Amino acid sequence: MSVEAPTTLMEVKDLEVAFRHHRSTLRALDGVSLEWKPGEILGLVGESGCGKSTLARTMLGLEEPAAGEVLLEGQPTTGKSALAGLRRRVQMIFQDPYQTLNPRQRVGQIVAEPLKVQGVGKELHQERIERAMNEVGLEPGRFLDRYPHQLSGGQRQRVAIAAALVLEPDGLICDEPVSMLDASVRSQILTVLLDLQKKRGLALIFITHDLSLAWTLCDRIAVMYLGRIVETGSATAVIESPQHPYTEALVTAAPVPVAGGRVRRELLKGELPDPSNLPSGCPFHPRCPKRFEPCDRVVPELVPAGKPGQLAACLLHGEKGEHVSGD
Repeated sequence: MSVEAPTTLMEVKDLEVAFRHHRSTLRALDGVSLEWKPGEILGLVGESGCGKSTLARTMLGLEEPAAGEVLLEGQPTTGKSALAGLRRRVQMIFQDPYQTLNPRQRVGQIVAEPLKVQGVGKELHQERIERAMNEVGLEPGRFLDRYPHQLSGGQRQRVAIAAALVLEPDGLICDEPVSMLDASVRSQILTVLLDLQKKRGLALIFITHDLSLAWTLCDRIAVMYLGRIVETGSATAVIESPQHPYTEALVTAAPVPVAGGRVRRELLKGELPDPSNLPSGCPFHPRCPKRFEPCDRVVPELVPAGKPGQLAACLLHGEKGEHVSGD
């Protein structure tokens, strides 16, 4: 009897994360639900402070949710054993290659650390370390005995990728992995990640501010605003036919082609609201050029909009959502 392959690698359901700050509560994630499929390249985009990195950290158990759940192939990831299994299957590459590597360890020790933590037999260490180093373009004989301060920024990020690969995971969450690198190095690191994705069949999540990068690299895009996902769909659909006014504003500001050769001129105005004092109704309505009467009292749900598989949380596509105040 054949066993069907899982349709999702990871899934989050109604995820909420809140942080206490003095006397206020900051809602970093507010009911986020998202699927990440095997072998898929998923882009998470949005302004700074929208919750992208918090979502990634919560998916890996680095932040504890106040509500909701994180599933790995349909199974909960709570508990020490389940969390260890999750981190064997999914690893994270952080933004700053100058902060993520232990300055007192040699490269060989850094790459070997995940194997030790996960209890992988020592007889496999050398083989896996050398394979990971070669796959990121660092010759083991030249680099294993070096310290991080002896490496360039690009070489440091390659070491971080090797350390993530050494457990042979099914997925990598990449939190703006090239934003702190020189422009000349960025394309090299992206090429390494894409080559690994094809060679190993990895699922990737790219967290980025760069909508043009997400459009180029990703199969699917999820747009976040104030701790909520406001639009999802194929990368082509989201960029060429955005269905949420916030996504339209991001596309306008990004140097990406627009269908028909026309450039949208509806620029985003105003500052991101205080996450500890969220506006009522749709969280985007104070900045939205298309807002209308119900927007300040109804929190819209994600509903089908635009092309097949595309969803948007906007009342322009039907008043379906949670009423936060009476009529």
